[in-house]
Amino acid sequence: MQEAVKRIYEYSLEEILGERFGDYSKEIIQDRALPDVRDGLKPVQRRILYAMYRDHNTYERAYKKSAKAVGNIMGLYHPHGDSSIYDAMVRMSQWWKQNAVYIDMHGNNGSMDGDSPAAMRYTEARLAKISNELLVDIDKETVEWAPNYDDSLLEPTVLPAKFPLLLVNGSMGISAGYATNIPTHNLGEVIDATIKRIDSPNCRLDTIMEIIKGPDFPTGGIVEGKKGIQEAFETGRGRIIIRSKIHFEEKKGKEQIIIDEIPYEVNKANMVRKIDEIRIDKKIEGITEVRDETSREGLRIAIDLKKDANRELVLNYLLKNTEMQVSYNYNMVAIVNRRPMTLGV
Repeated sequence: MQEAVKRIYEYSLEEILGERFGDYSKEIIQDRALPDVRDGLKPVQRRILYAMYRDHNTYERAYKKSAKAVGNIMGLYHPHGDSSIYDAMVRMSQWWKQNAVYIDMHGNNGSMDGDSPAAMRYTEARLAKISNELLVDIDKETVEWAPNYDDSLLEPTVLPAKFPLLLVNGSMGISAGYATNIPTHNLGEVIDATIKRIDSPNCRLDTIMEIIKGPDFPTGGIVEGKKGIQEAFETGRGRIIIRSKIHFEEKKGKEQIIIDEIPYEVNKANMVRKIDEIRIDKKIEGITEVRDETSREGLRIAIDLKKDANRELVLNYLLKNTEMQVSYNYNMVAIVNRRPMTLGV
């Protein structure tokens, strides 16, 4: 008993809390919320891709139940809740979230209106063709490996991605003390800029910006703010404006505002609802009806105007008071050598 008492140590609560929260924060930052600069992936995304690749669930083979993939990932590499894994898989399959879709999902994988996807037991999935470019040659000692959570298998610490995925698909994440918000960029432009950088290691940012003009969002829209883009490319932080792409049409002698593209990460149904509320509350005169005419042919939202309506006045009001126009803040934070860093292009 005397020996047991001697092994009891006393520490202040402040000291213990600080140390434990520090360890927790480090784990969250490095292993959950922020992407690795080398392959642009968070750990859960990397594990999803590798587990599906290892299970031969690739683009040239038949679809497999999403639940099977989730079970493999959770059992072998990612011992967290199945819902968090499936949510990540679904996002990786949504074309309106990234330029290069990682996963080809068969079934209801949600929508731009914020609809929930079908349960994992109903959907099927396989790797998209471009994901092969992230995993090719992984078995040829191209990357470092580490034990999985129970030391039964090895998993890659990074994927041998053939192109700068972090810029192409961007990333979003929040961790203890850090957040990242990296927009998507055009795949062809990023590859051309990479080749230019390899051929001319000392080339200036101006040269890169001649190739990569700015972000390229999967939902389209018009980007304004060249100064914000330049600041972001230089420092990793900057602010831009994204506005809907519209055109005007005439129908039965009355004009229509037609929305063809909407800003990134905007919920289409909520935006239409807000415009209709403005019509109902008569916050501005001139709108008679709002309709979401989106179909397989593409996005289309029609705003019918009265005969005597000033279309420019109505449009400017909607841009100012709805998500037809939003601001986007670059905050390009990624893991570099196991530490979070703010990076320019």
